[in-house]
Amino acid sequence: MSQTNILPVAVIGAGPVGLAAAAHLIARGLPVRVYEAGDAVGSHIRDWGHVRLFSPWKYNVDEVAKGMLEPTGWFMPEPETMPTGAELIERYLKPLAKLPALAQVIETGVKVTAISRQHMDKVVTRGREDRPFVLSVRTKDGLRRDLARAVIDASGTWSSPNPLGADGTPAEGEETYRDWIAFGIPDVLGRDRETYAGKTVLVVGAGHSAANVLLDLDRLSEKAPGTKMLWATRSRNLTRVYGGGKSDKLAARGELGDGLRSKVESGSIALTAGFAVEAITAQDGRLLVRGDTDRGTVTLGPIDRIVVTTGQRPDLSLTRELRLDLDPWLESSKALGPLIDPNLHSCGSVPPHGHRELAHPETGFYTVGIKSYGRAPTFLLLTGYEQVRSVVAAIAGDLVSADDVRLVLPETGVCSTKPIVVGEAASSGCCGGPAPKSAPVEACCLDDLKEKIATGNGCGCS
Repeated sequence: MSQTNILPVAVIGAGPVGLAAAAHLIARGLPVRVYEAGDAVGSHIRDWGHVRLFSPWKYNVDEVAKGMLEPTGWFMPEPETMPTGAELIERYLKPLAKLPALAQVIETGVKVTAISRQHMDKVVTRGREDRPFVLSVRTKDGLRRDLARAVIDASGTWSSPNPLGADGTPAEGEETYRDWIAFGIPDVLGRDRETYAGKTVLVVGAGHSAANVLLDLDRLSEKAPGTKMLWATRSRNLTRVYGGGKSDKLAARGELGDGLRSKVESGSIALTAGFAVEAITAQDGRLLVRGDTDRGTVTLGPIDRIVVTTGQRPDLSLTRELRLDLDPWLESSKALGPLIDPNLHSCGSVPPHGHRELAHPETGFYTVGIKSYGRAPTFLLLTGYEQVRSVVAAIAGDLVSADDVRLVLPETGVCSTKPIVVGEAASSGCCGGPAPKSAPVEACCLDDLKEKIATGNGCGCS
């Protein structure tokens, strides 16, 4: 056995998917070391602990982790109920992390800042696969270097939010007025209540995070007079956030979309769709947000606070010295990109995928969990658990199990061929045009998906 093979597998991140990876490695008898930048497991989830998940408990617990917990007297909460982020930590992640087998391999308060090959930068080829990985680990005592036989990056994207600017870069004035801006899902009914009560708040973004913030602000307005909600979206297609209603297999997700649509239609939430944020300025102690629309320049305000819910992006600085093959626009692994691309998303389904789609030219390195999706917003925990099952089996050399990938996700009830578009007629075809009379729209979308997989040039359905 080579020296590399007796080294641990490094798992970066002690969230649900990172801990599941550790559980699978331990179950297979492989040494593992888990690195968590926060002071406890699930640190990213704690930031949105007040938010209730769409998915019930039955989709949020990894099967191998469950098998390790049950002999201790632990039991899974009612499978059909939806936990909050805080409940997921308290009732699942903390008990899992306290198991002796996991507790001894988890290190908190340490941040992996870079990954490379021992004595090699990314240019060197000869003998590369025989060298262990080197992790630069920042601790309270300084920087150290740890060796690993393989690396599973489950560090997530929550700490790398997309900026407010519609072109993917900060808007003019975004840095200047940073103290007036929140990213993610602030707890407007709890710890952050005083910041938002009685204020005019602009929420920017067209996803489920925006829906959660807007509906919480609406509830706050019932008890705090003067609280007003403005909502701005870059896209006019609100299909993804409004969702499939009663057709959504995750009832809470459908109810969220229905609730948001109802508030917009009643006028409780003032929506400006097709608004590309360009600049923020201040006037008389409040903010004005200027954006480009198909009607020309529009200014929203005056505003007291801005909440940016435009999604997250992966931090690629960690892997600069590794050989990665990334999808050019999602920044997921290249093979995974066409399967999850929101431009091609059809009916809420994600094809089964495992170690082969998650692999890179850098043998032994995998990105899993929501970070594996790059900039795509459609991740579910169930996907991450199947990812790590397949990846760990591959690391263990069990390719039969690694290739036996099975993933059945609850459908959204929304087909991308029937978009909900604000302010314009909805096209039902692929690539922005009407569907060919000789073929159903679904076939057109499928052909385009195949084109992107083959060439990377598919134009997509939206």
